[in-house]
Amino acid sequence: MWERTLSLILCMAAVLVLPSWTGQDAAASEATTQPGAPGGRADISTEPMEADPYDARLYTADPTVRATAVVYGPDNAPAAPAIEALPMRESVSQYGITWTFEKPALAGQFVNGDWYVVGSVTIVKIEPRPLYVDEIPEHELDRMDKERPPSQRVRNGFMLNPPAQMKVAYDSGVRNWFDPSLIQRLPVRMQPGDSLVSTISMKKNLVLHAPLRNKIERGVGDGSPIRTAAVLTCVSEPQSADAFRPAFCDRRQRIYMARHLRRELLPTAAAPANTPDIRLYTRFTQRPWVGTGFFGFEEPVENMPQYGLEYGRVVGIAALLLCTDLEAQRKEPLLLNLVQIGIDLGGMIRAGHPGWTGWGGHGSGRKLPIVLAGLLLGDGELANVNRSFPKVSFGEDEQTAYGPCWTGATVVFTGHSGIDAATGAGRSRGSGWGPYEHTPPSEWKEGQRTSESYRRCCTSVGWVAQALALRLMGAEEAWAHDAFFDYVDRWMYEDDSEFVKAIAQATGHDHDKSWARQGQAWDAFVNDMWADHRTAIESFTDGWRRPHDDTYYRTAIERLQEKSP
Repeated sequence: MWERTLSLILCMAAVLVLPSWTGQDAAASEATTQPGAPGGRADISTEPMEADPYDARLYTADPTVRATAVVYGPDNAPAAPAIEALPMRESVSQYGITWTFEKPALAGQFVNGDWYVVGSVTIVKIEPRPLYVDEIPEHELDRMDKERPPSQRVRNGFMLNPPAQMKVAYDSGVRNWFDPSLIQRLPVRMQPGDSLVSTISMKKNLVLHAPLRNKIERGVGDGSPIRTAAVLTCVSEPQSADAFRPAFCDRRQRIYMARHLRRELLPTAAAPANTPDIRLYTRFTQRPWVGTGFFGFEEPVENMPQYGLEYGRVVGIAALLLCTDLEAQRKEPLLLNLVQIGIDLGGMIRAGHPGWTGWGGHGSGRKLPIVLAGLLLGDGELANVNRSFPKVSFGEDEQTAYGPCWTGATVVFTGHSGIDAATGAGRSRGSGWGPYEHTPPSEWKEGQRTSESYRRCCTSVGWVAQALALRLMGAEEAWAHDAFFDYVDRWMYEDDSEFVKAIAQATGHDHDKSWARQGQAWDAFVNDMWADHRTAIESFTDGWRRPHDDTYYRTAIERLQEKSP
């Protein structure tokens, strides 16, 4: 099987051989599906037609994607409503999902629009209705469904208090992470401290765009079978209008307030002429990013990116947009969304999630929202997540280190699988995917050639916006992995013309394509922001050539060799 990232290479008219693994498949089919309202329950025709939940005509008309928002601060902080002021609701709905209660319940909304209920409630009905076993039509079963016993089949599933682990029970089409022991049925009782994640499943033959690139189809390649997800939270008392939803994995229910956001940490760098529509990134980040697994196998397509490269690009561009001189009211919806994502990811880490390892492009993009949320909310544990949780994996850190590069640089890409944060050992995964840039291309085996392909196709270009936004915020110390910043500078400033020729001559692999070359990101906005603002930041731009302590890298290689047969 081939990894999904082959799809982005093929669509750019390039041919790149990527590794095989039992958890990764080919690109989604080019089939299309009948357009419908994002997150809605419109019946999907079995005739393949394409729907794009991120079409401008849809997100600009979607009332949940606000063009502006109130900027709450100490001077206009809203008080929590009196309990008698909250409406009694028989049901609440969001993103096409409706929860109906046994009896009317007090309900309110967090600052991002997500619903909460006050006090114990029992949910007796969810629409779209969860389906089990033979309630799922035979023609809707995909290959994963058919590999499971009928008793384990589920659609439109939900989870009360999802664990911060790589196991879910939303849909029996989920690969690798599906755990049938977690399947739940109605009615479901919620107590204060609980979070309920409900989903809408993808219909068979439906093909949806994911943020920025991938097309996803149920049962095809690595396609997620989950279309949409929403979170309902049970709290003990009414919340003020500027309260963030507590992380869905946080049973302690830490509740942060938008009034406390340290917006002064966000610079107001001049936005270039090609600045994207901020509402698109508001839409990308509006719905909860509830992925607790990996490889995108269980990530709702209408909610979040499906691959780490796009994960990194979305959060990086979103953070860069927040660092521009766009009006505060226009930036506020995106700010609230990105901070909420950081709260959710941070809540997962606090609850014991192991993080997102270097694995090709898959592990990127999760650290930035956590650090950003921690800095802006004054939460030192999240702002300094590396120091707080030193054994948690983040792709950007595991795949960059100070070390001797064959090009003469002093910072390296540590390979498809990087260096394990928990052990400090390079990861080979039996395919030679560990550290390699300390050796010349003439010595690279297939695994090292694969790593170089990933360095150029699926990782580095997704890191540029992140690194620039963090530098603009002065967040390098909080990030606590300087090699990442110097590596991105190397990617942008090192002339690789002769190195590309040397690689082709030694390995036969041609990286002389515009999308694979150093010195650029794929997004024009990022390139222009870099050109306009990187050199204005008071930091060396040639740290990638300066001497550094490379003990960590050398030790990682030694430990890898000790483990190798």
